[in-house]
Parts: sequence; structure tokens; C-alpha cells
Amino acid sequence: MLKISADEIASVIQNEIANFESQIDVREVGTVLEVGDGIARVHGLTGVSAGEMVEFPGGIIGLAFNLEESSVGVIILGDYLKINEGDQVKALGTLLSVPVGDAVVGRVIDPLGNPLDGKGPVVSSETRPVEVIAPGVAERKPVHEPMQTGIKAVDAMTPVGRGQRELIIGDRKTGKTSIAIDAIINQKDSGVKCFYVAVGQKDSSIASVVRELTERGAMSYTTVIVSGASTPAPLQYIAPYAGTAMAEYFMWKGQHCLVVYDDLSKQAQAYRELSLLMRRPPGREAYPGDVFYCHSRLLERSAKLSDALGAGSITSLPIIETLEGEVSAYIPTNVISITDGQIYLQPDLFFSGVRPAMNAGISVSRVGGAAQVKAMKNVAGGLRLDLAAFRELEAFAQLGTDLDAMTQARLDRGYRMVELLKQNQYVPLNVVDQIMVIFAGTRGYLDTVPVSAVRKWEEGFLDFIHNKKKEVWDLVDQHKNDGDAMKKNDHPATKAVMDAIDEFNRSFRP
Repeated sequence: MLKISADEIASVIQNEIANFESQIDVREVGTVLEVGDGIARVHGLTGVSAGEMVEFPGGIIGLAFNLEESSVGVIILGDYLKINEGDQVKALGTLLSVPVGDAVVGRVIDPLGNPLDGKGPVVSSETRPVEVIAPGVAERKPVHEPMQTGIKAVDAMTPVGRGQRELIIGDRKTGKTSIAIDAIINQKDSGVKCFYVAVGQKDSSIASVVRELTERGAMSYTTVIVSGASTPAPLQYIAPYAGTAMAEYFMWKGQHCLVVYDDLSKQAQAYRELSLLMRRPPGREAYPGDVFYCHSRLLERSAKLSDALGAGSITSLPIIETLEGEVSAYIPTNVISITDGQIYLQPDLFFSGVRPAMNAGISVSRVGGAAQVKAMKNVAGGLRLDLAAFRELEAFAQLGTDLDAMTQARLDRGYRMVELLKQNQYVPLNVVDQIMVIFAGTRGYLDTVPVSAVRKWEEGFLDFIHNKKKEVWDLVDQHKNDGDAMKKNDHPATKAVMDAIDEFNRSFRP
């Protein structure tokens, strides 16, 4: 008869119990009480955390949004029509994350990282949480490198630096997206990764943006994150955070990124919709009380990191749509107070043919001057004030008053400067070209050129410089960060440009 000791039996039972424990799925499970309009109320997920991912049948992901006494409010990041009352919901124990890295560059994806461009799955070994805390003050350094947009009016009067947040604000159809797209196109060969987050835009508009970026060779360094007008509100709400998470991956690797949020008014509306459906108390304009925090925690993530952390940066261009120029509405004032300056686009300027339709008086950059190219600072230093004064004079002159010669001369130069700052869409200019053109305007070299011929002069002059005076262009490029370049007449760069303008003017026939 075999003898089995008590110790052996005990060790076998202990082993069985240990293995049995590991096979049990200890995740929390709840039940759907009601579902509709992109949200679900779930009973039973007592241990779930705010912002934790939950899974519905069919692999649909949700996000714990409201933690109440007897139920959990979940926002559904997918097709809520496929979810029914009584369905089981599993808590996943993780925060919402998106794929990051080189795999997302050049792709058109949704906020969860699923491809929308028909180029196959996004294969990435790394992910990042959608919501992270922004770098603190000690982890940053002051903005000091320029982020050239290639737009004369912006780079001269409201310059943007790497790590800055510059708001683009104006009524609908005033060219807000065009400025952002030009800035993306201008990053070609600069090593800057670009992220275009489309929130609540028409699918046809997004498709035309992607087409423009592709035609101009910009998609090779750009990621387009799409949550269009037909997308459920939860996805519109998280899209900007997802885009920022993808950019942060590169920032922490010491690289530079440009993120465009087009536009945050639509994100605020999506957040308002979710909050009202969740029965959160409405505040001003029916937005929930924390809509400011919704935008501030997003935009605080744009930063210029310190050298110890690799000196990477995220520059952001949030876009806000105003109604009838109402900048004192709730969302516009919120975002103006979070950002480091704004480019204000005015409909009447736009319709009178001034493109970009930037109002020089109330557009401002609170940081970029520190990052502006020195030569540009020297030629465009007084340009904003001059243009604002010109607008005042223009209004005064319309009264039909007789003007003295000096005032008339200032008006004439103002008209020429306005003409000079006009720029076609999708043709960003190199900063050296901008410096030479603005120098010619502010120094009075165009005072004898008819206003209608100013743009022809600019085209001809740049053609002349590139084809016949390449050495002048190279000289300005070499000295563009000298404190005296384009300021003192005896500086070699200033001298060369003045001589080149004189030579061109002798042959120019309007």
C-alpha cells in the first residue's frame, strides 16, 4: 500500500490553489442601465477611477466620466448604437492611451489611433496616456528660437517662438485654417513634426487640407487627427489631448513639434454636450464650470523644455471661432487668457482683399519677440504701431478732410505697406525674403511705386535677388542674427540690400 505523507498532500493543494487564483478574472464587471447620445449609465463598477477605460461588448471602449453614488457615467468612444441596456461592462484598469512614435507620422488617424487613410494599421510598439500633467516651471526654459510661419504679417508683427501658444481667432471664413496650414507647409526641411487636430470640421474641409498638405510634400512630417462634425461628441472632446500626447513623445525625445487645434470652440461645445447629458450643472452660456480647466490643462502641455530634459518643444496654434467678432464671449476670453498672444482676423479686411486679414492693432505676441530673428526685429520694430496709426488716419481721411503733405505721405506709405503684407495662400516665404521686402517698404524705397504695382514689384525684386544677386541673399542669411543687421546703414548686409534695391528700381517698370 502506498503511503502519502500529509506534507505532500498539503503542497499539492497549495499548488492547485495558487494556480487557480491566477486563472480567475478579477476585473470588475458592471451592467448598462441606459445608453444614448454617446453616453451610458453603468451600475456595478464600484472601484472604477475617473478617466479609466471600460470595455463594452464588441470591443467598444468607454471612459469613466462621472462617478456617482449608485452608478457611473461613461462616455463612449465608438458607435453607441451597438450597445444595449443590460450589456456587461468590464473595467480595464488602465488609462486611455494612444499609439505614438514614427508610426503615426504621415498618417490620417482618428483620436484613438485607428487609421482613416486606407494605408493599413498603425503599427507602434509604444503608447502614451492621453491625459498627463504638463511640465512644471522648473522643467522649462524661456522661448528663444523662432518658429517661422512663412507669413510676412505674422513673422514681422506677431512672431511665434518654439514652445509658444499663439491663438488664431476670428469669425468663420476669415482664413484661420489657412494661416495654420501655411505654418505647417513652412516647416518643410526644418525637422519640426506637425500635428493637425481637426475637431468638428466638415469631412470635405479636412479632405481638402490633407490634399493640400500632400501636394506640397508636407504630409511626410505631419499627422492629421480627425474627429469631424459627424463624429460622436466624446471623440471630439478627447481629440486635442490625443494629438498633444502624440506630439509629447517627440518633445521628450528633444525634437520640436507644431500642433494646430482646429478648432477649440467645437471641442468646448462637445464637452458642454457631454456635461449636460451627464447632468452636470451648467454655468455661463450653459458651459460647465470647468470648461476653462478643459482648455488650460491642454494648452499648458505646450512647452519649451530645459536643456537638462533635451530642450524639445511643442508650439501650439489653437483656433477659436468668434460670432460677429464677439471676442468677449466666454470661450474666446478663456483661451485668450491661457495663450501667449493672438492673431485676430477681421472679416471686413478679409472681404476687402487683405489676406491674411490680420488686425495689427489688437493682434499681439507676448513671447515671440524674444525669439524673433534680429534682422527682422530691426526692420519690423515699429511696423505694428505704424499700421495701427495708418488705420486711424485712413478712417480720418475718409471724412474728406484736407490733409497736410506729411500726413498724406504717411497715408501713402501705409497703403503700400498693407499691399506689401498681402500674401497668397500656400506660398510661405523664407525669413530672408521677408526681411528684404519689409526693409524696402519701411525705408521708403516703394514710395514712388504705384500702390497697384507693389505686389508686382515684390515678385520682380525677389526674382532678381534669387537669380542675379544670390550673394546678397546669402549675406543677409549669414548676418540675420546680428544686432546691427538691417539697422545701421554701414553694416555690410544693409549696404548690399540697399544697393540691390537701387539697382532693381532703376530697371523696374510698373
